Amino acid sequence: MPVATPKQFAAMLDAAQAGGYAYPAINCSSLVTINAALKAFADQKSDGIIQFSTGAGQFASGLNHKNTVLGTIALAELAHRLAEQYDVLIALNTDHCRPHVAPDFLDPLIEATRQRRARGENNLFQNHMLDASELPLNENMALSQEYLKKCVENEIILEIEAGVVGGEEEGAAGNEDTPHEKLYTTPEDMLAVYDALHPIGRFTFAATFGNVHGHYKPGAVKLKPIILKQGQEAVMAKYGNTAELDLVFHGGSGSLLEEIRETLGYGVVKMNVDTDTQYAFTRPIADFMLKNYDGVIKVDGEVGSKKHYDPRAYLKLAETGMAARVAEACDNLLSTGKSIAGQV
Repeated sequence: MPVATPKQFAAMLDAAQAGGYAYPAINCSSLVTINAALKAFADQKSDGIIQFSTGAGQFASGLNHKNTVLGTIALAELAHRLAEQYDVLIALNTDHCRPHVAPDFLDPLIEATRQRRARGENNLFQNHMLDASELPLNENMALSQEYLKKCVENEIILEIEAGVVGGEEEGAAGNEDTPHEKLYTTPEDMLAVYDALHPIGRFTFAATFGNVHGHYKPGAVKLKPIILKQGQEAVMAKYGNTAELDLVFHGGSGSLLEEIRETLGYGVVKMNVDTDTQYAFTRPIADFMLKNYDGVIKVDGEVGSKKHYDPRAYLKLAETGMAARVAEACDNLLSTGKSIAGQV
């Protein structure tokens, strides 16, 4: 099945909101990582989201050029073709794009979708993320309004962020100097976001509730999911129950399962997964190299073992390892077995 159409992606979000589950949004940077995500979604009979960061785009374009836009388009086109083999819905998203990068990253990608639509083809992307959380909220919303208008013209959903996710992801988010209160979006901020954006079109919102990018031992990340509930209540008190926000959970690595599940009851429909899948990809490679050192390396002038230094030998293990972690994310977010492919 090809990548989801705008109508199908909207239906995915509606189904998750109504059903109390969320989609894993898996950061990918290569053919192998895309295949790992697709395998897991298909095996779990779960729809899902594959996303690309600016760094992934640079990597994919090759060391000589580091062309972020070209690399991102290449990854997206590859995902479109590979997704045709599967019977679940896959949506494509771009991850954290900071304000100063947006004109050179988001604008060309939105234009690429516009050109595809003019040819009668599906959107290149169904979702883009503008992370203007480093700006004061009024400036963040002004820029978000500008990009939401561009997205709406092309049936793209815009993901925005207010507050600061701790740690670092592709150069975005906070650090040790981030004020503690910035890690927690207030109900007033969530209402201000809705006030600013809902008249323009549909968006998803990465509100912050203590989440941190990176990997931590269970319990180290001090989440306060109740913040999401309080924000939703503020919005619905003003606009009615149909105004429930489509929320996004960033920085979930190391979060307790009960905390993840709690957020599903407060309107989280998408959870980014990157750090854990990176480790799940690399761990089998490290194991393979250590166990087959003499075959991978031509030690003391020997010839080594081609079946060991052939990259396919260890990349298949990496794909399997990453797919297992994506499948775990589907289970954690309760999306397993809930694909709506064929229904829309």
